[in-house]
Amino acid sequence: MPNAIDLSGRVAVVTGGAQGFGRAIAERFIASGAKVDIWDRDMELAGKTANEIGARAIAADVSKLASLEQAHAETVNAHGRLDILVNNAGIAGANATTWDTEVDEWRKVMRINLDGPFLCCKAVVPTMIKQNYGRIINIASIAGKEGNPNAAHYSASKAGVIALTKSLGKELADHDISVNAVTPAAAKTAIFDQITQQHIDFMLSKIPRQRFVKVEELASMVAWMASEECAFTTGAVFDISGGRATY
Repeated sequence: MPNAIDLSGRVAVVTGGAQGFGRAIAERFIASGAKVDIWDRDMELAGKTANEIGARAIAADVSKLASLEQAHAETVNAHGRLDILVNNAGIAGANATTWDTEVDEWRKVMRINLDGPFLCCKAVVPTMIKQNYGRIINIASIAGKEGNPNAAHYSASKAGVIALTKSLGKELADHDISVNAVTPAAAKTAIFDQITQQHIDFMLSKIPRQRFVKVEELASMVAWMASEECAFTTGAVFDISGGRATY
């Protein structure tokens, strides 16, 4: 049985919450008493997930500010507040050396993985400041610390998420708003469909625990980061890499 985390009365948004890490986080939040809105581009899958776990699905494209402002308005109009934002939506991109990576592929990964969290924060933070309360959790990656070969776009985007976390955490330190990131090792989710078996084998070989992280393990850590108890730590990066991280 997981540790009890009290999120009663809180309203949470999980981007890309239809599957993988996002779904596991949404489920853990609901089990902890929160109301959850899933912001996702894939409304068919998001609607199915929302019905199964007791969340709401809202159409949102994290690469477009207008879409996020509309999703934000829908959440606040429905619940009256927005307490927790999990910037989870992301893509892996095609594996290639840096010099063989297509410019459009680089920009696509950056648009979702780095612009997305920035734009979500831009849409949501003013509401949290008005409330003088908020918890923002950015899902980065161990690749953002170490850099994976043949995945420069993904690694650079996640390094950017770490820096965004540190900057925003300092900017909001005068409020009861915590901004933290988590750097998981890979998990067996749909994102594996975007990368080569060779790259999957490489990632596994780097993990001393000799397995991939479970989505439930990440969700457990994020649930605490989203709670009132996480009041002092901000601008921090929490490792969940199975021992891979070297700093």
